[in-house]
Amino acid sequence: MSTKPTVFRRVADKLAVEAEPGLTGAQLMLTNHDLKPVEPERRQWGPWNFVGFWIADSFNINTWMISSSMIVGGLSWWQSWLCVWIGYAISACFICLTGRIGATYHIGFPVVSRSSFGIWGSLWPVFNRAAMACVWYGVQAYIGGHCVYIMIRAIWLSWDRDTIPNTFPEGSGTKTADYVSFFIFWFCSLPAIWFPVHTIRHLFTVKSYFVPVAGVAFLIWAVVRAGGVGPIVRQPATKEGSELAWEFVKGVMSSIANFATLIVNDPDFSRFAAKPRDALWSQLFTIPIGFALTSFIGIIVSSSSTIIYGGDPIWDPLVLLERFIDDGGSGQRFGVFVIAAAFALAQLGTNIAANSVSAGTDMTALLPRYLNIRRGGYICAVIGLAMCPYNLLTSSNQFTTYLSAYSVFLSSIAGVMISDYYLVRRGYLEVKELYDARRTGPYYFTYGFHWRAYAAYIGGILINVVGFAGAVGTPVPIGATYIYNVNFFGGFMVSAGLYWAFCKIWPVPACSSKWMEVGDEIEDLRLAYDNRSESRSQEDEEIHVGMGAKGDGKPGLGYAV
Repeated sequence: MSTKPTVFRRVADKLAVEAEPGLTGAQLMLTNHDLKPVEPERRQWGPWNFVGFWIADSFNINTWMISSSMIVGGLSWWQSWLCVWIGYAISACFICLTGRIGATYHIGFPVVSRSSFGIWGSLWPVFNRAAMACVWYGVQAYIGGHCVYIMIRAIWLSWDRDTIPNTFPEGSGTKTADYVSFFIFWFCSLPAIWFPVHTIRHLFTVKSYFVPVAGVAFLIWAVVRAGGVGPIVRQPATKEGSELAWEFVKGVMSSIANFATLIVNDPDFSRFAAKPRDALWSQLFTIPIGFALTSFIGIIVSSSSTIIYGGDPIWDPLVLLERFIDDGGSGQRFGVFVIAAAFALAQLGTNIAANSVSAGTDMTALLPRYLNIRRGGYICAVIGLAMCPYNLLTSSNQFTTYLSAYSVFLSSIAGVMISDYYLVRRGYLEVKELYDARRTGPYYFTYGFHWRAYAAYIGGILINVVGFAGAVGTPVPIGATYIYNVNFFGGFMVSAGLYWAFCKIWPVPACSSKWMEVGDEIEDLRLAYDNRSESRSQEDEEIHVGMGAKGDGKPGLGYAV
């Protein structure tokens, strides 16, 4: 019988990505170069890189408009701004909690989740995160296309969606000029996906200089044209008592919900930190300051628009820029072009950080034999184009409401992950075993799934599920609405508490009796089984539940590295 490989096998082998020699077939479903712990040569993110990353991420269209819903909901401008400060300060704390795991052990979210959800059980939360990232990539790219539309129109006034022949049906959510602009932005974003994660820090550095300057220039321009800051800063709150209090709580929670996806996948970036502390203070302070300043600029510019044009404030900065084109000369159009270009760069950076890299990393975990971060990022971009995001953004479509509300369910994933690392394992992870598909592995649990994690995860969802139905239009009891108003905290605390309780009653292996992080002692990054014993003795199993491989409170480096 011929042993010559088939055509299909030869093609599959050519498509396979880089992986360490000597891995078993099961291990090839768990690892490749992008999923392995980051080696010292690629740990190139210092504290200022994280500062630039978050300054760059804070200047985007969504952040600019974050306070608008709160002011429309009845808060005064300073109350809504206080919500932003509090919400993003809390988000920064959660970011630092999950980011420390990646910065210490240099592993991303898909691998971190294996210690809590199990070797194969982690695939479900990873799939959830990847699907959300693909959808949001398309939505954010379409917003970036609006920036491109303004740039083109600032050069050629004839580029007008209302005069260019439209080939799209009514009610589709887009017109020919808008779609072409969207496609241009989408196409020009593709080269940015090519670069490895440890090198794209330069994109965020450039963005952190250019975009804030353009935002401040827009602020000064609007205030000068209006001759003042406008009436919003003098407008009092329109609600009182308990209604005002609940609006304030909802404002804080909406800021946290806007960060829910990044809270879960911050290890995807922090794993490239040179030292764990590089990802601590830089993120803890930059996040609330950057997002609060961007929201403040949005408030003042929108307030000024009521003086310039009259009527209701224009909360969308891109709509306001379009108005500036219509009533200005060539000099004003040049200013609009520069600011729109800055917003386009802002959307590009946000899309790469929050969606492309996240989806690429998650897809790598779903099919590591054939996908790496780069390929996963391009798949994400293709899905974002194919899903026709303009259909989701029509005024009659509630899909964006579902997306915003769905993000809070990620709090249950974050609750399980943080509880596992800080309360149950106390900072101790056996990194090599996170790539171990054998039944004897400490993270294999039951058929690769960890029932304690899933029970806690479902519990965190159930606390919010009735309120979630109310958020998308179904009548629900007022109590469920109140619970849903603190949705992220509710889901997080229930899932974290349940997971800790389950692990206390039914202990899990590979834990430490005291705080013990051994990431800095990891030197041997090989994952193949040939440098580890094929089985563990009864003494080893007892050690995994206790203090370490030597029973003396020190980490068992034979399994941890």
